[in-house]
Amino acid sequence: MESIDLLVLRSARDWLQAGHRVLLATVAHTWGSSPRPVGSMMALRADGRVVGSVSGGCIEDDLIHRYTSAYGGPGLPDSPPQQVRYGVSADEAHRFGLPCGGTLALVLEFSPCVEALRQLLAQLDDGHLVRRQVDLHSGAATLLPTTQAEQFHCDEQAMTNTLGPGYRLLLIGAGALAEYLATMALFNGFRVAVCDPRPEYIAGWSVTGVECLVGMPDDVVRDFAADLRTCIVAVSHDPKLDDLALLEALQGPAFYIGAIGSRRNSQQRRARLIEHFGQSQASLARLRGPIGIYIGSKTPAEIAVSVMAEILAAKNNVDLPGAVSVTKAKQALDLAQPAA
Repeated sequence: MESIDLLVLRSARDWLQAGHRVLLATVAHTWGSSPRPVGSMMALRADGRVVGSVSGGCIEDDLIHRYTSAYGGPGLPDSPPQQVRYGVSADEAHRFGLPCGGTLALVLEFSPCVEALRQLLAQLDDGHLVRRQVDLHSGAATLLPTTQAEQFHCDEQAMTNTLGPGYRLLLIGAGALAEYLATMALFNGFRVAVCDPRPEYIAGWSVTGVECLVGMPDDVVRDFAADLRTCIVAVSHDPKLDDLALLEALQGPAFYIGAIGSRRNSQQRRARLIEHFGQSQASLARLRGPIGIYIGSKTPAEIAVSVMAEILAAKNNVDLPGAVSVTKAKQALDLAQPAA
């Protein structure tokens, strides 16, 4: 399942290439509570077809009524971008299904340049981060390569949105936990690959839409060419597979690198990497373990929920409170146990 941003942009490009008129709407500002964050996009075709979302649905319905022929409306205008605001009053917020006090502003691009969208998607598909800047007076879009995921910005002159390739997950080990984790990652828009040199494990893999990679995990990690939107998770429980793969992963810029295991196993892993592979506490600072957030998980499915939640928090730049850390939560439980 492709990320929603790429799906919106790809749909807009395909519709334009097919001769349709298209509206590309982007959430430019929010005040108070809002259903979707700034930078969220939707593509609206002149006949009322929609991909993506800027709200819980009511604003999409209003845009369809205003700008398409689905309900006998005038269709999309031939004009420069416009900025519109929803939810200024309590009555309007209620009518458009916004949370109490919520207000949002949209930038509406009417039939954006199809060639610029082609170039943008080509760069994203090649794994590059791209800063897309739209002149709000002319509608012209400028594409600039970048190495940092800068914050979305919009003023009266221009809208700037940094877009990146789809998020990827590489799993080391093809057991039951990996299957649950792969399924959740696919539903969250990640492209997923699994590596396991053990034939009996990879032969039993049952999750469709996942790329199965053959080879030793450290070689696979190197060839995978991790970028800033990659996470690498070792779940084989076999140090011969996990350790070298994790060392290779730490050489790259992946936003999340972790390995399954208990507190004791995680401590032993760090000790091995320091003693036998010349690592230090500083060089292992990005290595997560035990991975996941503490929800008392026991089954592979529950553990996958825990790990996926931590991956999504890292993806969204959310600093989780210490209380949800597996290590700190279990330390607190140990202290709470009565002395024998």
